Amino acid sequence: MKAISNPTANGSSRSESRPLEDNLEKRIRPRKRFISRRSFLGKTIALGAGTVGAGLLTSIRTAEASGGLSPGDAALLRFPAALELLEADFWIQYNELGGIQDDEVPGGSGNPDYSEALEVIEDEMGDYIHDNTDDEITHHQFLNAYLVSKGAAPANLDAFRTLMGSTATGVNPDLIGHRLTNLTQLTVDTSWWTRYRDDRHNPDLDPNFVFKQAVPTLGVNQHTAIPRTDADTSDPNFLQAIANTAAFHFPTIEQGGNSLYPSLAQRATNVEVLRILISIGPTETMHFQTWSDVAGNAPPLTAVDPVTGVRVRFPDLEVENELFDKALIMPEPCPFLDRSLPIVSIIRPTNTEGVAMGALQFLTNMGLFIGQSNAFFAYMTQLAQDAAMGALQFLTNMGLFIGQSNAFFAYMTQLAQDADAAERECD
Repeated sequence: MKAISNPTANGSSRSESRPLEDNLEKRIRPRKRFISRRSFLGKTIALGAGTVGAGLLTSIRTAEASGGLSPGDAALLRFPAALELLEADFWIQYNELGGIQDDEVPGGSGNPDYSEALEVIEDEMGDYIHDNTDDEITHHQFLNAYLVSKGAAPANLDAFRTLMGSTATGVNPDLIGHRLTNLTQLTVDTSWWTRYRDDRHNPDLDPNFVFKQAVPTLGVNQHTAIPRTDADTSDPNFLQAIANTAAFHFPTIEQGGNSLYPSLAQRATNVEVLRILISIGPTETMHFQTWSDVAGNAPPLTAVDPVTGVRVRFPDLEVENELFDKALIMPEPCPFLDRSLPIVSIIRPTNTEGVAMGALQFLTNMGLFIGQSNAFFAYMTQLAQDAAMGALQFLTNMGLFIGQSNAFFAYMTQLAQDADAAERECD
């Protein structure tokens, strides 16, 4: 376990529901141990902005006008700050039920039955969940504090803390009905399992190649990764299926950050922003490596959700097939940049085109935001689009188009939007 540090913002003593401005002086803490160039103005996935979203976006643009960072570099940090807020929210839910309860990540009291099912997979699961939770909290705290220190607006999702979450024994009762994310209706894409074991394909070079799922039944329908109520803990087999779902959800999330940070870093024009992105990114890789190893220990079983009737089957991954062998956790070398070059062991994907909107769509497809408002989607979409301003905005910021007419910018923007629409159709 890590040494206990002084309470900071976001998560009970680091309260996730506390407004940012109340805790800025506590944002920096000691170190601890453990979208496309063509889519910078792409179509929103939201149905409507809503008054809350519109107000937040206005405050962002006002702050940027006098900030020390360019709008593009501020956006490159604000979007991951928002994602880290979302990550911290669901990791706190996991920690309340199955992690270590202490002053560093407080708020819950633990669920003994769920914790026991998690420990079937990994006997140090509680420590791992705790440490991952703490990491994500520090990520959004630092990113937002840095933005504020440069006069730029932080990411703030407090207005969207409206989801119910679990009511099972162990959760923080003060946060029931005040969650950002939904862990009870997940559709988990486990294709990363074979993507990192495949030496012939890279999603950056083979965008239409379909990598096989480690747990195909998790990739369809909706599954809960935490006990929704105490009733979910009454059947040991189903409870183990819930824990198994969580075990595969952990690396599925972390492999996203594993790719997001290096992809965004390629867009940075400020050296310090670049340093931040390439310094946080590898911690996500460490999380992914840990959880991808742990997931392979999920016991094979078949279970049916007594509430929804959805069936899930977890296969035995102790096999000789190199695409599925749970022991092969190191990233297999694969093609990179150009097939004429030798294969190399790398993070993949890292293509910068479409990364921000792609990340948001990935989380949306997962079901993590089921129940969220149109204003939430509008706000997150705008953050993603701002982070993906890309080539046209880069050239504009360079001053290359000084003196050009509004008609020129309208024409170029339309070309970018058309290209983005075509890209999405191809996907």
